[in-house]
Amino acid sequence: MIKSKPWVLITGANGGIGQALVEEFLSAGYRVIATDIVEINRNNTACVVNVQLDLELFVTDEEYANSFVLDITNITEGLGITSLINNAAIQILSPTEQLTRTQWKISFNVNLSAPFFMVQAFLTCLTRNNGSVVNISSIHATQTKKGFVAYATTKAALSSMTRNLAIDLGDKIRVNAIEPAAVSTQMLKAGFEGKDELFKKLEGFHPIARIAKPVEVAELAVFLCSNKSKFVHGAIISASGGIQGCLSDPT
Repeated sequence: MIKSKPWVLITGANGGIGQALVEEFLSAGYRVIATDIVEINRNNTACVVNVQLDLELFVTDEEYANSFVLDITNITEGLGITSLINNAAIQILSPTEQLTRTQWKISFNVNLSAPFFMVQAFLTCLTRNNGSVVNISSIHATQTKKGFVAYATTKAALSSMTRNLAIDLGDKIRVNAIEPAAVSTQMLKAGFEGKDELFKKLEGFHPIARIAKPVEVAELAVFLCSNKSKFVHGAIISASGGIQGCLSDPT
């Protein structure tokens, strides 16, 4: 019966990883609430409900946040969600000298504060449903490069928050994070259009000799929400194809 299926809420559901998350959770028997700041071009069905959500407003406007939570309560007919996937993020690239206060604030609101307040807002139903949270962090949490100071700092904080939530919440819910390296989304591919050699170089930097597919991140998220990972709590899981252990030098 469809009513017995658990609900998962996915933020950033319109992006490459987000779309893969929707499909994988559907395949795993979930009903999906797919949220994004842009309108999602996908028809609502019995198993997928699209909801437009501005995460910065969710952080800064309590009335807006409360209204969203009420919408989710109504969509799930009071059952609430069983899994929360904090996938949405904003990547503002700028050197330190040029990074504005507004860019810094938006980065932290969307990438760090929103995941925290989403957990807080849905903690009651997640606890009732023996729920699980997966935060999509990034390899930039530990290894980054020039121009990524805002993004990398928020991702480092997100991974740290994951560990801290696990301690603070104890056995109420499970909270874990994934730190992917490069993922072959349409956005990434667009950035390498006409740069085939550079793309091959990026793949070659990974010991596994390629970059990740969005579905591989999604499959890991589904696993972390399943009963097969019941003892995994407060974990920060690298999905880097081995690049996280690489030393890059001229020799």
